[in-house]
Amino acid sequence: MSNLGKKVKELRKKYNLTQIELSRRAGVGIRFIRELEGGKPTVRMDKVNRVINFFGYHIEAVKDDRQL
Repeated sequence: MSNLGKKVKELRKKYNLTQIELSRRAGVGIRFIRELEGGKPTVRMDKVNRVINFFGYHIEAVKDDRQL
């Protein structure tokens, strides 16, 4: 499971939401939530943003100096 998927699952459980409830409230499909939480390596960023924005988070690019 990806770190992002773990975080989404953690937040969903913290707010006592089922995957179905989260998908409806965030405006994405249930399949997407399952794939995201399951760590699917390729997901649509617009949908990821919808889900994390629902919880008050956002994604930003951060330079990783270890990659040089």
